[in-house]
Amino acid sequence: MIIACPNCGEKVVVKGLGRKPLSIPLKNVYDALQAHGSVAGAANELGCSPGYIYKVLKDNGVSLKDVFNGG
Repeated sequence: MIIACPNCGEKVVVKGLGRKPLSIPLKNVYDALQAHGSVAGAANELGCSPGYIYKVLKDNGVSLKDVFNGG
């Protein structure tokens, strides 16, 4: 990607912008939820947001009830 330098105005080549996406496997999320019993505790252990945990579960068709009820 080519962007303009904010200081001098010249065009500069930049490889990528932003943070690399997380890729925490479902098994790790599942194990952390089982160990902590809460989304906040699991998110803290994995170094992600609680929303990311909900996203991983939703993308894999698993609900929070399934995790805590052994389903």
